Order: sequence, then C-alpha cells, then structure tokens
Amino acid sequence: MGNVTSSVAAKFAFFPPDPPTYDVFRESDGRLVLPGVTADKNMEVHLLETKPGNKIVATFWKHPFARFTVLYSHGNAADLGQMHELFIELRAHLRVNIMSYDYSGYGASSGKPSEFNTYYDIEAVYNCLKKDYGIKQEDLILYGQSVGSGPTLHLASRLQKLRGVVLHSAILSGIRVLYPVKMTFWFDIFKNIDKIRLVSCPVLVIHGTNDDIVDLSHGKRLWELAKEKYDPLWVKGGGHCNLETYPEYIKHLRKFINSMEKISMVKPSKKLTQNQSIEVKHNKCLRFGKT
Repeated sequence: MGNVTSSVAAKFAFFPPDPPTYDVFRESDGRLVLPGVTADKNMEVHLLETKPGNKIVATFWKHPFARFTVLYSHGNAADLGQMHELFIELRAHLRVNIMSYDYSGYGASSGKPSEFNTYYDIEAVYNCLKKDYGIKQEDLILYGQSVGSGPTLHLASRLQKLRGVVLHSAILSGIRVLYPVKMTFWFDIFKNIDKIRLVSCPVLVIHGTNDDIVDLSHGKRLWELAKEKYDPLWVKGGGHCNLETYPEYIKHLRKFINSMEKISMVKPSKKLTQNQSIEVKHNKCLRFGKT
C-alpha cells in the first residue's frame, strides 16, 4: 500500500529541477561548499544521511543574534540553488537562523522523491539541528511552503514543544489539490487535513487570494482546524509563487516572530494577535500534473 502511495506521489507531486541548479563540493580542509556562496555569507553545508540511507543536502544560514531557528521546507519544483537570496533576506529581516534542505532526489541530494522520503528527510534535518547546533523545540519554527507543508506538519504533529509553524500556500492533501473531495482516501498523500489537528503550537497560515494552483480554501480550512491560531495573512491578489514580493508578507512574518518572542515563556491563547518587500527571483514553488 505504501508503494502505491509513493507511486501516486511521484507521478504528480514531485518536479525537481533537471538538471539541478547547483552542486556540492568538498574543500581541501573537508568543508562542504556550494558554488557562489562565499564564506562571508555565514552558511554551513551538511550532507545528512536519512533513515533509508539517502544523502541529502542541508544548509544552515546563521544569524549572530538569532532567538529562533526556522526549518524551511520548500515547494516541489525548486531546489536550494534557486533560493539563496530568499534565505539571506529572511535571515536579515526576521533575525533568525534558517535551516533549509533539499528532499531526496532534489538538487545534490541522492535517492528518489516520495512522500515518505520527505518525512525521513525533515527528521534527519531536525536531528542535525539538535546534535550540531543544540537547537531546542522551544526555539524552533517550522516553515512549509506548498508541498513543503507535508513534511512540516508531519514533524510538527510529533513535536509538542515547538515554538511555531508557518504554512505558506499549504495544501490540505495531495488529491484535494486536483479534486474537491470531501473525504480522505487511503491512497492520498500529505494528509495535512488530519495532521494539523495534532499540532499544539501557534500556527500562522499565509495564502494568496488568487492562488490558481492551491485554492485559498486549503489555507482557510487549515487555519480553521489549527488548535493554536495566529492571525492569518490572506494576501489580496497574491498567487501561488509570488507572496514574498508583497510588502505585507515580511511585515506579518516579523510580527509573528516578535509575538513568539514575547510569549516564549507563556502558553499561547487559542488566537494570537499580531512596507517593505522581498525581491525573489525564483518562482518555481509548485507544479501539479500528470506524467
């Protein structure tokens, strides 16, 4: 049954850039580097082994005064090589560390993309944050963009002390992107509609009102089902891959981060209250189709 589900996922949910937009090299001193990212960018590259044995690339963008670390799961039609500028901007504007990674089969990561491999991938990255950087759940915010909401909610549903979760153009489930079904089928993938109910930390939902790939109804339903709601951001006129270019995007994210700092020692209530923009050159965050 799991193999069938993986097959369905591979056919319509994963579109890694081909060829990959970057490679990873090892310097004479043993350090891993990404071409085009200089040492002054304060970024470390990791090659992590997942439970099935895949080797995935992860990058840690360190901010010297960060209070929190954001674990960022990207969309299904991009790889890390396209996202350097976004991570640098988010780190600067939000004053956070950014841990990003490529799924199995994406970029310089080995293996093949599948729903379950993305779960193993994010677990390996989380273990790296704990082991190599001493990051605690209380100081960690999970960020899932589009299909990246799948591994994000998988991990969030298992960690009870997370600081927060951000769902950016998120999906209710894979099948629901294609068809407006009312029930969850066994062969569906990324069953976020079920996992969001298990998340115990504050959840911020960001979605464009003109998203023609993942309808706004996905974001609204996820927000409704969240136990700990933060004021959502419905970006008027926003599509699926351009929300970062709207001034309210970074403004609202900054308010969320500030709120998490203020309540870091207090349990949040059911609903929390809450113009510059980020220029993003990549826009290949999600595709759905059949091969």
